[in-house]
Amino acid sequence: MKELVRPSRLAPAARVAIVATSGPVPDERLQAGLDILRGWDLDPVVGSHVLGRHDEFGYLAGTDADRAADLQNAWCDPSVDAVLCARGGYGAMRMVDLLDWSAMRAAGPKVLVGFSDVTTLHEAFAARLGLVTLHGPMAGGIDFIKNARAQEHLKSTLFAPETVRTIASGGRALVPGRARGVTLGGCLCLLASELGSAHARPGARGGLLCLEDVGEETYRLDRYLTQLLRADWLDGVRGVLLGSWERCGPYERVRALLLDRLGGLGVPVVEEFGFGHGEGALTIPFGVAAELDADAGTLTLEEPALR
Repeated sequence: MKELVRPSRLAPAARVAIVATSGPVPDERLQAGLDILRGWDLDPVVGSHVLGRHDEFGYLAGTDADRAADLQNAWCDPSVDAVLCARGGYGAMRMVDLLDWSAMRAAGPKVLVGFSDVTTLHEAFAARLGLVTLHGPMAGGIDFIKNARAQEHLKSTLFAPETVRTIASGGRALVPGRARGVTLGGCLCLLASELGSAHARPGARGGLLCLEDVGEETYRLDRYLTQLLRADWLDGVRGVLLGSWERCGPYERVRALLLDRLGGLGVPVVEEFGFGHGEGALTIPFGVAAELDADAGTLTLEEPALR
């Protein structure tokens, strides 16, 4: 797996676009997120349909075409330096095929931030644009607007990425050891759902795979991991980082399942690494070369996430 192109870091007064690629976001949460970004001396602009809602399917922030247009317009706007997703939920899979990847490639690299359902876009931006993206909190997310650690780690990654080259999570080794590779991953259920898609990577070979999920019963996590194993998607993975498993059942049961499905890979595995749906989630860049030390609970990037 090769390293991807790193976008430029942000500077004061940078313009950032907020788009809703998946589910609807409440206005009060959006406004709270915008206030935080303005406090960082950023200039946030909001996509035309961010507060929209699909007439029939209320779990979508407007139509697929509207959500795709907001993302593409923001990405292709030369005055925009970064695109921050407003929230997750569901819906990115429905709109990703509507994007004009040639136009987005021509617009040049910039920063994309999001997690959860945005996993679909992390995969697509890697496969179609060859671009480093940031698995981090979203502008309208409770985990962002209510948590100083999540805010500060994202801010440091955006403005001074050299200060967060070593991400020390406090995590523990599920399988001890060290490994080097290129970071990738996201929400487990989305990675399993993306199998066979033209917008997804063919596998995790050569990678340090980051996995997390929310609200999935243990047997469903078992199904997703087994699907990835049966599809040979995990062949050649170098190491695994496990984030939060919020509302996925008693953690000891989840932990046993993760060890059962991943322990046989013969690679280092670290648990409770502090990214995803948990409180104070860390920002993890995808597409950069790094070293995982499972025993120390650290991920050290070979270069800063952003130029």
